[in-house]
Amino acid sequence: MASVNPFNLSDSEEEAERRPNESVDTQRSPSQGAPGPPPGNPFSSPAEAEPPTPLLSSNRTSPNGEGISVSAPATSAMAGSTEARVSVDLIAAQLLRDQFILTALEFHTELLEAGRELPRLRDYFSNPGNFERQGGTPPAKDQVLGPGGPLNRAGSISTLDSLDFARYSDDGNRESDERVAVLEFELRKAKETIQALRANLTQAAESDVLSQERKNLKSCPEIQEPIRQLEKRALNFLVNEYLLKNGYKLSSITFSDENDDQDFELWDDVGLNIPKPPGLLHLYRNCGNVPPSQRNMVDVSVAVDASELLGNCVASESSKKPGLSQQQQTEVVQELEYQLGLLSSEKQSLADQIKKLQSEIQTLKRTVSSPPPATLDLSSQNSSHPSSSSNIITSSTDSPSVDNSQTLEGRGVSEAGNGGDPPSKQKASQLQSCNKTHVHFDQPNRKLSPAFQQALLSFCRMCSDSRLGAEVSRIADSEESVMLMLGRCLPHIVPNVLLAKREELIPLILCTACLHPEPKERDQLLHILFNLIKRPDDEQRQMILTGCVAFARHVGPTRVEAELLPQCWEQINHKYPERRLLVAESCGALAPYLPKEIRSSLVLSMLQQMLAEDKADMVREAVVKSLGIIMGYIDDADKYPQGFELMLLSLGDPSERVVNAVHQVFIPAFSAWSTELGNLHVALIPSLLTRIEKLLPQGEHGLDEHKLHIFLSALQSLIPPLFALVLQNAPFTSRAAVHADTPAIEVTRFPRPASPLQDIATIIGSREVLSVLLQLYDHQLELEGTTGWDSLLWVVNQLLPQLIEIVGRINVTSSTCVHEFSRFFWRLCRTFGKIFTNTKVKPQFQEILRLSEENVDASAGNGILTKATVPIYATGVLTCYNQEEDRKLLVGFLEDVMTTLSLSHAPLDSLKASFVELGANPAYHELLLTVLWYGVVHTSALVRCTAARMFELVLRGMSEALIDRRAAPALITLCSGPEFSVRISTIPAFGTIMETVTQKELQERVKMQLASFLEDPQYQDQHSLHIEIIRTFGRVGPNAEPRFRDEFVLPHLHKLALANNSHAVESKRIDIATQLFEAYSALSCCFISEEVMVNHFLPGLRCLHADMEQLSPEHEVILSSMIKECEIKVENRGMSDAQGSISIASSLVGEDAKTKFLSKMGQLTTSGAMLANVFQRKK
Repeated sequence: MASVNPFNLSDSEEEAERRPNESVDTQRSPSQGAPGPPPGNPFSSPAEAEPPTPLLSSNRTSPNGEGISVSAPATSAMAGSTEARVSVDLIAAQLLRDQFILTALEFHTELLEAGRELPRLRDYFSNPGNFERQGGTPPAKDQVLGPGGPLNRAGSISTLDSLDFARYSDDGNRESDERVAVLEFELRKAKETIQALRANLTQAAESDVLSQERKNLKSCPEIQEPIRQLEKRALNFLVNEYLLKNGYKLSSITFSDENDDQDFELWDDVGLNIPKPPGLLHLYRNCGNVPPSQRNMVDVSVAVDASELLGNCVASESSKKPGLSQQQQTEVVQELEYQLGLLSSEKQSLADQIKKLQSEIQTLKRTVSSPPPATLDLSSQNSSHPSSSSNIITSSTDSPSVDNSQTLEGRGVSEAGNGGDPPSKQKASQLQSCNKTHVHFDQPNRKLSPAFQQALLSFCRMCSDSRLGAEVSRIADSEESVMLMLGRCLPHIVPNVLLAKREELIPLILCTACLHPEPKERDQLLHILFNLIKRPDDEQRQMILTGCVAFARHVGPTRVEAELLPQCWEQINHKYPERRLLVAESCGALAPYLPKEIRSSLVLSMLQQMLAEDKADMVREAVVKSLGIIMGYIDDADKYPQGFELMLLSLGDPSERVVNAVHQVFIPAFSAWSTELGNLHVALIPSLLTRIEKLLPQGEHGLDEHKLHIFLSALQSLIPPLFALVLQNAPFTSRAAVHADTPAIEVTRFPRPASPLQDIATIIGSREVLSVLLQLYDHQLELEGTTGWDSLLWVVNQLLPQLIEIVGRINVTSSTCVHEFSRFFWRLCRTFGKIFTNTKVKPQFQEILRLSEENVDASAGNGILTKATVPIYATGVLTCYNQEEDRKLLVGFLEDVMTTLSLSHAPLDSLKASFVELGANPAYHELLLTVLWYGVVHTSALVRCTAARMFELVLRGMSEALIDRRAAPALITLCSGPEFSVRISTIPAFGTIMETVTQKELQERVKMQLASFLEDPQYQDQHSLHIEIIRTFGRVGPNAEPRFRDEFVLPHLHKLALANNSHAVESKRIDIATQLFEAYSALSCCFISEEVMVNHFLPGLRCLHADMEQLSPEHEVILSSMIKECEIKVENRGMSDAQGSISIASSLVGEDAKTKFLSKMGQLTTSGAMLANVFQRKK
């Protein structure tokens, strides 16, 4: 490349601005020197230095370093001046030529402070190539160096413009104070570097004093030479680099702490002008490449000329003495093979060095400011001087690259070449690089000067001085260099991609992270992956998780632990729940690819912390699912108690979606692990039963239903794995074999599983194996018995009795508890089968309930009938199968219980709980009506009263057709009986019909029956009937039709309240008044018309108020406020009606005025003056 002429006659910025497209190219290869003027007086004018020519009077710097002509008049004017002023550019050029770098820097700073930036100094100090550290190769012929040699650049110091990224932007220049601050910082860093280099030189000089000691050590080979400080620092750097590249981050941190006097980020900190050796792996692989000599050696004394070589002597002896012995010939062959090995290793080393230098030359060619002119110039030089490129390479082979950060691509290529590739690949890569180096282009048959060509091409606006320009001009020529390029470019690409499309970068990021050689770059790329999207949605998270799993499969467990898990740990407390959700899902997805120690320690602790602390339901749900996956891969039995506590903790979560995830994923996985450990029926289920029993002694009304639900739901989810355990440990398991004619399993054989993990076929392995086991299971239970079947015997002899005992202790009035246990027994019986239910479950319940003829009237055996055992047996066991015999058994059991409880005058809570639980399912309405009809036609009035009470419970949710066809006739039949108690018992059922039925005919029939109760003289003295009617009206009145409420309920309540004022018996009067108070309180919330309010509601309240004044003063205050409230409502309605009539009249008047106004406006013309006259005041 042409050298740069340092003489520039321009000493002002104005002339530089006239050349906007020109720039001084000061980037050079390591073999080029600093810019300097040609020999001669540096302060003489250009006219004196060079004789003028007709067109060339002086030299100006062109964009590529070639001379550009300056006008002759300007030159002659300058030459003719007797007191020519020395330009600042000449001073700067002299300082740079004589290597007064610090003086030039200070001069540059002063010019900047004065607002006169000099392009020469600016370009020199902004070019990193002027500060690269050089080797020991002497400079080229055209390179002029000062006595101090080239300035050594510290790798950690930025260039002058490294902190001023907007220097060439469209924003203009920075303020002078900012430039001064940058320059002061650069100067301070340069002084620190100089001090460090002087210290290194001092240490090197002191090391010469130890030369005598080294001679002594050489004379004693058994004494090892002590390590020098420089060697120690170099080895420390290589060891730390090896630890980082192979993922030993903690060891690297510890090693750095122990050597805190050394900067492991910078190779230049090791010593002055010390080239970096290859890595430890390369040194290890090449340390034994030289074949050891197999020569037999003896100590002899000989006289040998210094000019004679050992190989020549051996060759001459072998030629002179053809009759050598076999042993001597063998020694000669071994000696030749040894020399051949030495030459081969030297040849390989030189080839690698040539390849590295070629790569560096290519890099320097690409990084010059104007790549096309440089390429064109190089090609023209190669065409005119064919040996120039070979000379450059030959001269450069003796000066290895010093700066490690000089060309990242060149380093990657050299490392790839030293990575142990086979010779064929190395030759192919060398051939490829040579082909790329010697690319020739067709040159035009023109006589343009190279300078003119480069000046012409400079108008092609290309940029390589920026980061992106350097990347674009540098084409990767190997796989590793591609990875390095991606590692450099991706951090700049990702922020500029739309959030909605960033998942498209995931494959690129993952491939680069997998294959990149630098641990720091890999860590940065994975950090970008986890921070790729601010709040990733479900699809984006799935894509990232898929990439993480692919990464884990590719790199193995060690790198997953070292590189992926830290990314999860960093975002465990991220402010966005979507990012925490990604962490929770990643822990589960990566579980199969982690070391087993990490699964049971770090990952488990992370998930436990998130489960306890995270506030987002979706995050805790993902945590629970990941915990389930961990439970499927954990094999540390000591973690079993921790898993049990995590199960209880997650079951108590307030979010329903989290609890569902526990039943779908965590409990099946944890139960599978418990089965492998043998703890399912030994520890897990008994521990849950113990916790349920601890809830019971707190009292019937103090039972914590929420905790009971938690434990019972967990037991219910453990039924499938328990049945699978029974099948797998059965005596017939060894005989199970799948055949071609194996029947399919009935669809209704098992309850629908909550998730695939609770499917027994999935737990067993396949549906075919399960079908065979079920056949053998039914056969074993029906014919062979349970002898030797330990797991099933545990269920029959321990689990069932304990459950039945717990059922007898719960509160029967708690519908929640009854429902929970009913569902549990239903799933248990359905899972274990009909034979097991009929032969093992039902007999245990029947033995406790003892529903036999001789025990009907015995009071001793009826206590259990009032417990929750009755509804749970009826709804949980007898409803498991719906065949005819099963329904008959259920009907008979309910009839017996109803009869027994009625005749024993026992509480009916257990029977009511059974009817409520069964009535919730419309499939059992016909069956319940059958049971009730049995009570309707029973001979005992007690049984008929009980049947009438049960109608109220089953009518809700029953179809109107069924009520009309079966329920209403049965109730009317009961009303026709002679017993008043039976008639009174039907009133709540009639009220329920009026509340729920919309059929007019049926409502009229019920209304007539209720009217007969109220108006028939035979019921006038029936106090209990009046109490029941008032209570029923208060219950159904708010929900009944308004017409029924206004025309029937409120008038009859008014009559009852008026009649109660004259009641003689005070106790009965108080009872009726209390019920009336409750009824009026409920009805006061309804909308009541003004007429009904005035005629019935308020008079009834006043009658009740009169009773409460005498009987219950505390109720009297409330009634007074209710009466006032009703009176105010009536008054407000009257006022609102009056206001409504007034508003109607005013609206009519307003409409009339509006019409008149618009008519007058319509008579006007469009003149603006006449329109303005309309709004003038009349005088």
